[in-house]
Amino acid sequence: MDTIETNEQSASGAKDHGNSGRTNSSRPETTLAPQACTSCQSGGQSDADVQEPDRAFVYALGRVEARFPRVSVEKEFAQAAARVETTGQTDREVFHAVLSQRENRYLVRQMCWVLTIQGLDTYLLQPRDPADYDLLQSAFRAAPNANDIDVVVGVRGPIAGPDVCNGLMIPIVVFDQIYSFGRDALISSIPRPEKAAKGFEAAAQEVFNRVMQLTDNAGSDDEHRALNYLVMRYPAIYATVADGHARNASLTSVDVLPSRLSGTRKIVEVVLSLTNRNNEFKEKHFTRVDVSDEFPFLVTRMSPYYDR
Repeated sequence: MDTIETNEQSASGAKDHGNSGRTNSSRPETTLAPQACTSCQSGGQSDADVQEPDRAFVYALGRVEARFPRVSVEKEFAQAAARVETTGQTDREVFHAVLSQRENRYLVRQMCWVLTIQGLDTYLLQPRDPADYDLLQSAFRAAPNANDIDVVVGVRGPIAGPDVCNGLMIPIVVFDQIYSFGRDALISSIPRPEKAAKGFEAAAQEVFNRVMQLTDNAGSDDEHRALNYLVMRYPAIYATVADGHARNASLTSVDVLPSRLSGTRKIVEVVLSLTNRNNEFKEKHFTRVDVSDEFPFLVTRMSPYYDR
């Protein structure tokens, strides 16, 4: 089982998608409680709060943004910006330039870091390890575009209090991993299957867009975590759709079902339905994903699916 995922991930050519050196696999294990930060302490959230029974794992795709938690932090930022040469820069570029300077790292720790999904503020981000503030700062781009994607993997905690981030009351996520890339970089890094090389990029874009546009895909439900994991880590899901297009078939549905293999582990089946455009013959393919823990992994490779 482990061998399957290792091979598939290495074959994807998208290991962290150009984010070499920014993952934390070598970091020692720590407790599940978030690290203390000045901007979050005022919310009154204790370590016990984050370990409430309703916490959930998160594997979310969105955009990391920085916000001022209080007026005092905004004024301090303005003083730091006055010491930086910003002539001709946009406000966003100035923001990025100030936060990128090592001497202003204290401001990085003071900011509210928000993950937006489909334009909506969804999670407040806190690093489990203080060293991972670098991941937040790196994810904040000077010139963002619509194709930018940030992947956040962590544990969802309680709703933030109104005094944590200037009245923004959304769930806190203590993250273990963030990696950032452009959508075009992701698609170009996926190996092209020989049978479906023609039109592969368009097929891959369709699959990715379909997953991103799922209703309420905040990356916390098991089905959404499984789908987000597959579009990031499993190239066969793209190859299957591209092969269907080559045979004049459309991707008509993506379904996630509980697996009969679930026992002590929580396993779901992701089913792709392809319908022939000429005779409406429908074929299905599926793969199994284990979503029991924070990091999902592949259980079985993509194969034909038959309704029971």
